[in-house]
Amino acid sequence: MGKPIKIRAKIKGDVAEIKALMPHDMESGLRMNPDTDQPYPAHYITDVVVELNGEVVMTAYWGQAVSKNPYVSFSIKGAVIGDTVKLHWNDNEGDSSETEMVLKPKKKRIGT
Repeated sequence: MGKPIKIRAKIKGDVAEIKALMPHDMESGLRMNPDTDQPYPAHYITDVVVELNGEVVMTAYWGQAVSKNPYVSFSIKGAVIGDTVKLHWNDNEGDSSETEMVLKPKKKRIGT
C-alpha cells in the first residue's frame, strides 16, 4: 500500500473544497540512472477516484507527466456537513492508497 494521502476540506454553502497531497515518486521512465546509464523504471499514478457518500464524483486518468507528490484541489457541489469524501489512487505497478474523511463544520476562531 502506498503512503497515506493527506486531505483537507472546507464547506462553503453546499460546496466542499477539497485539497489533497498524494506522496508518490511519479517516475516517468525517461530519467537516466547515472550509475548504470539505464533509465529508471516508469512508476506513476494512473487513476485517481473521488467518491462522495459512496458515489463516484470524479475520476482522473494520469500519466507520466504528473510531478512527484502530486497535489490536487477540486470542489464538490451538493456536499453537506457529515458527508464522507473518499479519495483513492492506483499506479502502474499495482500499488494504491486511499483515504476518507467526514466533512465537518468550520471551526470558529476565538476573538475574531
